Amino acid sequence: MNIPTSLRRAKAPLALTAAVMLAASACGGSAEGSENGSSGSQDLSGTIKVDGSSTVAPLSTAAAQLFQQKNPGVQVTVGTSGTGGGFEKFCNGETDIQDASRPIEDDEKANCEQNGVQYSEFQVANDGLSIVVNKENDWADCLTVAQLKRIWEPGSDINNWNQVDSSFPDEKLELFGPGTDSGTFDYFTQSINGEEGASRTDYSPSEDDNVTVQGVSGSKGGMGYFGLSYYEENKDKLKVLKVDGGDGCVAPDTATVQDGSYKPLSRPLFIYPKASSLDKPEVLAFVEYYVENNADIASKAQFVPLNSTQEAELNRQLSNLKAQHTS
Repeated sequence: MNIPTSLRRAKAPLALTAAVMLAASACGGSAEGSENGSSGSQDLSGTIKVDGSSTVAPLSTAAAQLFQQKNPGVQVTVGTSGTGGGFEKFCNGETDIQDASRPIEDDEKANCEQNGVQYSEFQVANDGLSIVVNKENDWADCLTVAQLKRIWEPGSDINNWNQVDSSFPDEKLELFGPGTDSGTFDYFTQSINGEEGASRTDYSPSEDDNVTVQGVSGSKGGMGYFGLSYYEENKDKLKVLKVDGGDGCVAPDTATVQDGSYKPLSRPLFIYPKASSLDKPEVLAFVEYYVENNADIASKAQFVPLNSTQEAELNRQLSNLKAQHTS
């Protein structure tokens, strides 16, 4: 089964309704499906609430669709409140699984602990942040981390490409990117500016990456950033830049993200299932399916799969989780 593009890379707030999930089941044919892992059960039923990162949402959407083929009685909803906004809901006990494009932070851990919410952390895929510019930009192919910092740091007054490099033309620089509730914003500002949340504010922010695509593609001097997989979905509209993290210019792709040579903008992607939710068989079955089929799900959703070391660690974590909740 192919994941529809509109669901595979959608960045606007979304929810998988029963109708969408049943349609996915119908397009898959047999309820047994062809994926690896457990075959599922016609007897499972219930609703699973997933929320959090808009970057990870398409990954969880793909997992939910494929899981639904085997378990048509289960409805999975996938929301996109952003990593930070999602953790607020998760730690308040409102959701079963949190999507995150960065690890949980200390204040979020404290909030979960205060509310008695226990959880597990699973890295389910990799991603690289891509720096994108307009297709007509024929002067910039690679930027150093220092140049990116000068552009994006708090108080930056760079508003023209010739301020970035004197060899660049006199072209207005227009900036687009994620809003402050986004894990992508957190990761970028930490990696480039050295402090999470530290960023110039005079850019066009949005939690919907489609807005960044439209902004950059509509401005000859435009620049923005978001997940690599979203660039892959929009490469006909945008140009991606190489990044020099100190060892020369490196383009983001599967190999450079997996081996970490695309630095400092390679990152892990996570899901956080709530311990009490895992006592419900449909939630445990969904997480088990998600983990066991992570490579196929990542491929279908156009993310970078785990490397062998990450895969081994994920399988170890799943074994421990199953022992805790099936004993």
